[in-house]
Amino acid sequence: MTRPKKTNVRKQSGLPVIGWREWVSLPSLGIKSIKVKVDTGARSSSLHAYDLQEFERDGVNWIRFKVHPVQRKTNEIVQTEAKILEFRSIRSSSGKSTRRPVIITNIELLGVVWPVELTLANRDEMGFRMLLGREAFRQRFLVDAGKSYYGGKPLRKKRTKAKTRKKPKQK
Repeated sequence: MTRPKKTNVRKQSGLPVIGWREWVSLPSLGIKSIKVKVDTGARSSSLHAYDLQEFERDGVNWIRFKVHPVQRKTNEIVQTEAKILEFRSIRSSSGKSTRRPVIITNIELLGVVWPVELTLANRDEMGFRMLLGREAFRQRFLVDAGKSYYGGKPLRKKRTKAKTRKKPKQK
């Protein structure tokens, strides 16, 4: 029995590779960076949103909402708005169905920008503020489930510390 020849999957498919966690931006919503869980088991994508307020503009339904883009932190708030595409019944990983608003917005990952459908839900208790489901990256990327951050990590703001005097060494 002969072994199959090893090939580079990326070369074979022509698709760039992403990890199971990535940093993306949502420029149309004013979100410079947000960490996402790339989830091949989830069909749809979801963005953490709270304080949702539906309104009408020129006969079109819109939604205004707030986002905490930084995982496990609530001090940074982005308030934004988008047109409502529709409302969809979404079943969570726990099996509970909820009716969520769906928006379309641009996402940027590895220098590629494309429109993606996002359901809006409060994900405060979840590990990630955004979930990127398979419909969002199908035929655009391959997923390496064992690695993270192929697109790199955003630069962190340097903390400014108060200057402290070092005590002289005692002899």
